[in-house]
Amino acid sequence: MLKLNNYGTRKLIFDVCKNRLYSASATAAPKVKTEHDVAKEPKRDNESFMANIFRGSLVTKQVFPYPDVLTLEQKETANSLLDPFQRFFTDVNNAARNDENSVIDPETLKALWELGGMGIQVPNDYGGLGMNNTQYARLCQIVGAHDLGLGITLGAHQSIGFKGILLYGTPEQKEKYLPKVAAEEVYAAFALTEPSSGSDANSIRSRAVKTADGKHYILNGSKIWISNGGLADVMTVFAQTEQIDKKTGEKKDKVTAFIVERSFGGVTNGAPEKKMGIKASNTAEVYFEDCKIPIENVLGKEGEGFKVAVNILNNGRFGMGATLSGTMKKCIEIATAHANNRTQFGQKIKNFDTIQDKIAQMNILQYATESMAFMISQNMDSGSQDYHLETAISKIYSSESAWTVCDEAIQILGGMGFMKETGLERVMRDLRIFRIFEGTSEILRLFVALSGIQYAGNHLKELQRAFRNPASNLGFIFREASKRATSTIGLGGTDLSAFVVPEMKEYAKNAAVCIDLFGRTTEAVLMKYNKNIINEQIVLNHLANASIDIYAMIATLSRSSRAAQLNLPTAEHELNLTKALSLQASERVIQHLKKASSGQLQTEKKMIQKISQKIFDEEGVHSTGPIDLN
Repeated sequence: MLKLNNYGTRKLIFDVCKNRLYSASATAAPKVKTEHDVAKEPKRDNESFMANIFRGSLVTKQVFPYPDVLTLEQKETANSLLDPFQRFFTDVNNAARNDENSVIDPETLKALWELGGMGIQVPNDYGGLGMNNTQYARLCQIVGAHDLGLGITLGAHQSIGFKGILLYGTPEQKEKYLPKVAAEEVYAAFALTEPSSGSDANSIRSRAVKTADGKHYILNGSKIWISNGGLADVMTVFAQTEQIDKKTGEKKDKVTAFIVERSFGGVTNGAPEKKMGIKASNTAEVYFEDCKIPIENVLGKEGEGFKVAVNILNNGRFGMGATLSGTMKKCIEIATAHANNRTQFGQKIKNFDTIQDKIAQMNILQYATESMAFMISQNMDSGSQDYHLETAISKIYSSESAWTVCDEAIQILGGMGFMKETGLERVMRDLRIFRIFEGTSEILRLFVALSGIQYAGNHLKELQRAFRNPASNLGFIFREASKRATSTIGLGGTDLSAFVVPEMKEYAKNAAVCIDLFGRTTEAVLMKYNKNIINEQIVLNHLANASIDIYAMIATLSRSSRAAQLNLPTAEHELNLTKALSLQASERVIQHLKKASSGQLQTEKKMIQKISQKIFDEEGVHSTGPIDLN
């Protein structure tokens, strides 16, 4: 078997293509696909920018130029709703009262329904506003700036609650349920999590058994921490079902998704949970006891519920980035208003270097978060199917950045920020859940790294097979060489200069260097650990962190270049934000990639394992007190 290494692989590809192209084509007819080609070539190319840099390939369709997919009419439609939504949050909704009472006033919710806020993405034919992802994201920013608790009620309803019906529903299911959840004050919920299955959704125990006549499923089980669980009359529920393997004929348990109505019977819920934050949203345990579900309420295909769940979550995550970019914007406004007016030591605190640094860093994080969210939403609106790595990255980045921005805003306000009056303590409590639900930051980092590595690994396996018979697979080899040669074997490296305005070429070069190093490091790590890479979570975390910063650089480079090209009044500021981010992020990327491939990492890992194991064994701190004798 051909042994591949970092440089040798790429040089071999290039040499074969350069030296054997004409002689091989004369005898091997490379235009005729072999069985290997037919079986292994993807039906379509993966257009994900992030997935491709894991394999050392530059695919820029989704990132350059910055997407601008809305028509003038669509922009006008979105803008026409901005003022009504803004007025709702300033004149009708009271976030502090919602938080204090741990419930949203019925009159407030009714007003939101009347505004159309609960059916933003439901098509007009079903009674909704018919907005696309980008229009929805713009409205999410307003929600995030004012009340994250109410935002959870809204998001749990449509971002995940009935999103499965939009994505997988039959015409009959859409006709029956979408008008209800869009305009008839019927709340929806997404019921996946169970006591024994937090991040491991495959381990759910709720079970649905098909009746003898095949017309119904009988569902038993329970779900915990369900947003809108005490309100929802329509739920997307996931349960184990017995399925017959078509290949082997064996019976296997597989997850199936169902549309469950409370009116089916056997559906109850517990009292609202008492939470640190997002108190206004209803979170409750939901119980299913002999709940009889019509067979026509299977959502998607039987046994494919896990795929349904993952795609619903992937599809809805972009909204979190948009929402939290609005939250960050509000925090920055509060902090700057204070800094502009607060006098200490004889001058405004805005003149202090430390305050200036905090404000600038907060704006950098907000700009990158917003740039990612709207890049993703517009790619989705243009028909892209390859956005799962990007949405996971956006969720990680936005949830962690929003926490930092809020924390720094409180710090700038000092003691005043710690008081309830400013509202920042409520925002901080609300923000804490965002790094946990819909995929914890830890799980999503592993998802990003392992998904990218799997894509890169499959590519290397294809090359290995192709080189067993290079003449018959020359077409495949040549295509891969064309994609990777300049960026991987020293013929100039990745060049992003054509995609940015002249002022940003130097900073684009920083990103390009990171991309090249990222591809090489990914390949080196994959070669080093092979299948065992799945157990190297620290290595994977470094790769994930590097990929997150790379995407932030690319999104802001693209967006700020667009601003400059359109001569927007904010262009100079956007360019400066991007320059600062590029300098900081590129340095972090290089450090993460060095750590990922460092031999010292394994020494550190062994030490960490020893330390943590002792703490687990002792169920707490294991050290002698400074003044203890024993």
